[in-house]
Amino acid sequence: MQKKQLYILILILSNVFVDQFSKYLVRKEVIPGSQIEILGEILQLMNVENSGAFLGMGSDSNPTVKLIFLLIIPALVLTLVTYQLFTSKSIDRLTTIGLSCIVGGGLANLYDRFLYGSVTDFLFMDFNITRTGIFNTADLSVTTGLILILLSSFKDWRKNSTNSN
Repeated sequence: MQKKQLYILILILSNVFVDQFSKYLVRKEVIPGSQIEILGEILQLMNVENSGAFLGMGSDSNPTVKLIFLLIIPALVLTLVTYQLFTSKSIDRLTTIGLSCIVGGGLANLYDRFLYGSVTDFLFMDFNITRTGIFNTADLSVTTGLILILLSSFKDWRKNSTNSN
């Protein structure tokens, strides 16, 4: 295994570990449906099982639709992205880190859906003017990965637009 591939594997597994460990602690220590203020109302800890996708979308879908859209398609996409990560030599460092975060977060939530039939969400933020849905560290990994990929794309765009002038 090459150094880059080992780095990718460590990033993916670290994201999965942090997510699964945090969910384990929440399932063990936080009463389902309760709210614990960590930073006042700004950051709260909860224990909610989400049987749907982002913000509970699709929770009421029939089991076949859930199987296809919440297990099979994500598993195929994660497999393809992981294959690209391990085989492509043209992916820059920032995008590699971003994709590794996305794969790690995706695998962690996929593991929950497969094992429990739902994903444990536990973080909630309320900034008075806006608030988040309830989310978990896998969601943070995916979001962080997307931001890193966007930053890398913007960096490439600026570099290309500067070179073309």
